[in-house]
Amino acid sequence: AFAASAQAELVEGKDYTVLSKPLPQFQSGKIEVTEFFGYFCVHCQNFDPVLLSYSKTFPKDVYLRTEHVVWMPEMLGLARVAAAVNASGLKYQANPAIYNAIHEQKINLADTATFKSWAAAQKSFDSKKLIAAYDAPASLAAAKKMQSLTETYRIEGTPDVIVGGKYRVIFSSDWANGQKTIGELINKVRQERSGKAAR
Repeated sequence: AFAASAQAELVEGKDYTVLSKPLPQFQSGKIEVTEFFGYFCVHCQNFDPVLLSYSKTFPKDVYLRTEHVVWMPEMLGLARVAAAVNASGLKYQANPAIYNAIHEQKINLADTATFKSWAAAQKSFDSKKLIAAYDAPASLAAAKKMQSLTETYRIEGTPDVIVGGKYRVIFSSDWANGQKTIGELINKVRQERSGKAAR
């Protein structure tokens, strides 16, 4: 039974949908797994450890890109935190603490002063590095770019995962199953790009 399930065919409309216009990729020649997420979103908090540990096992030709959604101007503050996390390379270390601060401790990290005083007190990651990235003008520019991506690609729910800039994952049951779909879509993109896609 396992062999059959491993070869399970992805079904459009059940496992994934196809974007009407492709999402430009950061690195050409590689397969991008893009996650649109929100630090405020409890589903993202639950999915995050699954996705991050999974991303550590990605083959060489696959990489993870994370973009924070901005549905209203108040979310720009959290998008800026996300941009700083991305720029400082601290996603794996800082994300658990950020989610915990927002969801369990109800700390408003969207507020600049609150975020900086909170970050400065953290021991689980390099807080100086994160604050420096947050203060760099690039973090605000990146947050504004996240806002335009959210609008352009009509991201209406989180987490929203897009593989190869083309296929949007449908999370139907649990996060582990979603992870499996991501893996199958990565293979699909790889086959299509190498011209070996079975038609």
